[in-house]
Amino acid sequence: MKAILNVIWLVLSGFWLAIGYAAAGIICCLLIVTIPWGIASFRIAGYALWPFGRTVVDRPGAGGWSVLGNIIWIVVAGWWLALGHVVTAIPLFVSIIGIPLGIANLKMIPISLLPLGKDIVSTDTRYPTYQPS
Repeated sequence: MKAILNVIWLVLSGFWLAIGYAAAGIICCLLIVTIPWGIASFRIAGYALWPFGRTVVDRPGAGGWSVLGNIIWIVVAGWWLALGHVVTAIPLFVSIIGIPLGIANLKMIPISLLPLGKDIVSTDTRYPTYQPS
């Protein structure tokens, strides 16, 4: 079922959301100082392509720098990406088959606003733990 939802997601909204995250990542990496946000944006772009079967967990040890970085991210790019999730969720809710996709889209808003200090892990593990990549 996850694979079917992921394919439908990819066609209806995942591809476009991933392009938005990748564009934000490229811009952040070009500015050198904002490379940590670029890396987080690329990580979320992969999640936006194939979200079903994965979840977001807090990264242990993420401290004050993540909080400061997330505040900067919200001002610069986070609210645009969150708005993209809302805009793509609305048409998905119109059809019956799109309702689970719209819900998944809205569930991605927190990581689009606060990407630092988070990890994306498989839901197959009962208790997701931090695995440094």
